[in-house]
Amino acid sequence: SSPATLVFGLGSALAAFSASPGELITWRALMGFGAAFVMPATLAVLMNVFERDEQPKAIGIWAGSVGLGIAIGPITGGVLLEHFWWGSIFLVNVPVVVLALIAMAILVPDSRDPKPGKVDPLGVGLSIVGLVLLVYGIIRGGELADFTDTTVLLAIAGGLLVLAGFVWHEKRSSHPAIDITYFRKPAFSAAVAAIALVFFALMGVTFFSAFYLQSVRGYSALQSGLLILPLAAAQMVFAPRARLVVDRFGARAVCTAGMLLVAAGLASFALFDAGTPVWVMCLVFFVQGTGMAHIMPPVTVAVMQALPREKAGSGSAINNTFRQVGGALGIAVLGSVLSTVYRGDIEGHLGAVPAGVRDVAGESIEATLGVAEKLGPVAGKPLVAAANDAFISAMHVTALGSAAVALIGAVVVGLFLPGRRPATTEVPEEVRPPAEQLTR
Repeated sequence: SSPATLVFGLGSALAAFSASPGELITWRALMGFGAAFVMPATLAVLMNVFERDEQPKAIGIWAGSVGLGIAIGPITGGVLLEHFWWGSIFLVNVPVVVLALIAMAILVPDSRDPKPGKVDPLGVGLSIVGLVLLVYGIIRGGELADFTDTTVLLAIAGGLLVLAGFVWHEKRSSHPAIDITYFRKPAFSAAVAAIALVFFALMGVTFFSAFYLQSVRGYSALQSGLLILPLAAAQMVFAPRARLVVDRFGARAVCTAGMLLVAAGLASFALFDAGTPVWVMCLVFFVQGTGMAHIMPPVTVAVMQALPREKAGSGSAINNTFRQVGGALGIAVLGSVLSTVYRGDIEGHLGAVPAGVRDVAGESIEATLGVAEKLGPVAGKPLVAAANDAFISAMHVTALGSAAVALIGAVVVGLFLPGRRPATTEVPEEVRPPAEQLTR
C-alpha cells in the first residue's frame, strides 16, 4: 500500500495548488485513486497479522479509529479555513502521508495472495462507466427538478445497462474484478448490503447537515466540525467494545439494533428547525455514532471471515467498494431529493429576484442566499427567511428518506446475518475419562 499512499499524497499536494475547478477535480480523482488502494490494504493487513479469534477485537479498534478521523477531519479543516487559504486542507495531508510511509516501512509486514490472478481492465472500465452514468443521471435529475427529462432517463438507463453488463462479464471472467461467487453466502451478501445501505443513508445526511449547520444556523466551519464530536466520540468508545456485545447477543441482534439507532437518529432531523438547541443536535449525533459503532465492526468481521485468509485483500476491497458506492449514491440520490423539494418550495418566493438570475437563485440555499445578499438588507431579508424555511422543509423529507433506507438495512441484517453462536458444551479433552472406562 506504500505506492498508493504516495499517490494519495501527491494528489493532495497538487490539489492544494489547483488553479481551476477542472484541475481540482482531476487531482481529487488522483487522491481517490490512491485512497481506493489504501483502505483495503489496512484490513488485509489486520486479517493476516491477527488470528481468527483476535480479528473481531482488531477490527473493532480499526473501526474506532474511523471515529478519530471523523473528529479530526472537520475540526482540522475548520481551523485551517479560518486561518489559511483553502488549499491548506489538502496540503496538510502531505506530512501525514510522510509519517505513514515511514511507519509502514518499519511496522507493517508484507502480505499477499500467493495466486493473485490477473487484472480485469474490462470489468473495472464497465463499473466506472456504469456508476458515472448512474450518478450523473441522478444528480442531473435533482438539478432540473425533473426526473422525466430525456437526458436524465438516458443517463440512468445507460448506467443500469452498463452495470448489468458488468455483472454478466464478472460471472464469466476467469479473473473477475469482483468475484460474484462470494455473494452466494447469505451472511456475506447481507453484511455487504448493510455496509452499502448505512453509508447511503449516512453520507446523504452528512451532505445536507453541513448546509443546515452553516447556511441555516450560521455556524462556522470549525463550529460545525465541533458539533460532530459526539458522533466521533461514540464511535471511538463503542466500536472497540462491539465484539463483547456480539459475543453475548449475536451479530444479527446487535447489527439490527445498530441500524434502528441510526434510523432513529436520521429521522430526528425531521424534527429540527432553525432554533433546535445545540444539546439536542449533539444527542442525535451521539445516537448515530453509537448505532454505527455497533454495525461496522460486526459486518466487517462477517465479510472478512467469510473468505480464506489469502483472499483478505479481495474481501477488504469489496467492503471498501460497497461503502464508497453506497456513500456516492446516497449523496446523489438524497442530494437530488433535497434539491428537488427545495426548488419546488422556493420558486414561489423568487418574485422579487431579477428574471435573469431567477433560475440560478432556486438551485440551492447557497445560491438563494447569495442573491438575497445582492438585493440588500431590506429586499433580501424576506428571501433569506423563505430560503431557510424551504431548506428545512426539504431536509425533513430527505431525513425521512434516509431513515427509510436505514430501516431497509435493519430488515436485511435481521433476516440474513447469523444469530448468536450456541455455547459449546463439549467436555475439554484433559478432563475426559479414558475410552476404556466409557465402555465398561
